[in-house]
Amino acid sequence: MTASPDTADVRADTQVLKALRRLRVPQTHRNRELWLLLFAFLLNGAATVLVQLGALGRLDWSFLSFCGGLAALVLALHIVLRFKAPSADPFVVPIATLLTGLGTAMIYRIDLAKGWEGWTGFSTRQLAWSAIAIAAAIAIVILLRNYRVLFRYTYVFGFTGLVLLLLPFVPGLGVKAGADVWVSVAGVFSFQPGELAKIALAIFFAGYLVRTREALASVGTRFLGVTWPRARELGPVLVVWFASLGIIVLQRDLGTGLLIFGMFIAMIYVATGKTSWVLIGVTLAVSGALLAAQVLPYVKGRFTNWLDAFNPDTIDGSSMQLASGIFGLAQGGMLGTGLGQGRPELTPLAWSDYIIPSLGEELGLIGLFAILCLYMVFVSRGIRVGIAGQDDFGKLLATGLSFTIALQVFIMVGGVTRLIPLTGLTTPFLAAGGSSLVANWMIVALLLRISDAVRSRPRVVIG
Repeated sequence: MTASPDTADVRADTQVLKALRRLRVPQTHRNRELWLLLFAFLLNGAATVLVQLGALGRLDWSFLSFCGGLAALVLALHIVLRFKAPSADPFVVPIATLLTGLGTAMIYRIDLAKGWEGWTGFSTRQLAWSAIAIAAAIAIVILLRNYRVLFRYTYVFGFTGLVLLLLPFVPGLGVKAGADVWVSVAGVFSFQPGELAKIALAIFFAGYLVRTREALASVGTRFLGVTWPRARELGPVLVVWFASLGIIVLQRDLGTGLLIFGMFIAMIYVATGKTSWVLIGVTLAVSGALLAAQVLPYVKGRFTNWLDAFNPDTIDGSSMQLASGIFGLAQGGMLGTGLGQGRPELTPLAWSDYIIPSLGEELGLIGLFAILCLYMVFVSRGIRVGIAGQDDFGKLLATGLSFTIALQVFIMVGGVTRLIPLTGLTTPFLAAGGSSLVANWMIVALLLRISDAVRSRPRVVIG
């Protein structure tokens, strides 16, 4: 039987409309991304210029040219997205670009105050690491055509994450620098394998929970209006909890332990929808932190500084860094002192652990809130990608990666403002640190790939 002319015309019109939609909608996403990128470049360039005029009283075109080269690399990522992932979220890359640029400008401002130039300056290394990070994001977008491939290697990523966490204990590789989280290659190249481990473990958790969520969501005992899981379902949570405690004890790294455990609990909640897992996770996290504070001197010191930062006996010693950061935030007030006009260099590690007080001093509370809003939009876009997806693995992975960024920001901002005890994490995109920067831009690339797949996949319409 042959189709009637009317039917053939309808099919042809439908195909044309579908083709036009495929051409128009992705193009709209990428055009929106391009305009947002140009705005981000403008803000980053203005921040760098203001830093130079405030701190030097003149312009340094060599550093500005390096920043321009970084902008060109971001544009290369944009062009790659037009061809390889045209339906990807248009807000993720501009926000990451703006945060990276603002962080680099503040690091550069501290370098100027300290008199650090060339490769000895943290800003120069931050530019180099930014180029590596964006190049890694481009490589992932090009090579990872279907993120579902990662699901096949769930346990491989779990093993990889474990190996990365244990690398600092390998003789000849580990570097003793406070927390045992650094690895040195040939004595010239250092990085934190834990930053890459969090991505590998996020992939492992997503794949594992897709396979086991039916058991984790099984009916348990109902108590106080909440359905609690059976004892045998608590096994995976307790394993991750003990692993997190092991990281805290062996590596002296409170932040990474809390980050990994918090990410796992968040992904369990998304997979099962049970509030009991959140309550169990919060209880275990608080009890683990209190236990570590009683047993480990360095954790106890963090709690002591948190509770009594302005004690005259410690303000010139262990709590000096925390108190100095708070004084810097107070000095900034609502509007800030202006880029290049403050004294953020007075706070130890102002370019890394305490970059939030540095930005708050010179941009003020309003500027700091604007930065936090950027993080909020970034995380919300990632979670939106997860919610919109029909694939359970992609939903869990996007949510887990987004929550990782959110938890890092909460831990760092809460730590420097005395909301919670300070830990050793870095503020995503802003703080100096190559390992963190590469890992966070890899998260950007994975979110782009997942969002492109979600938007491109046809939905089932029931009429």
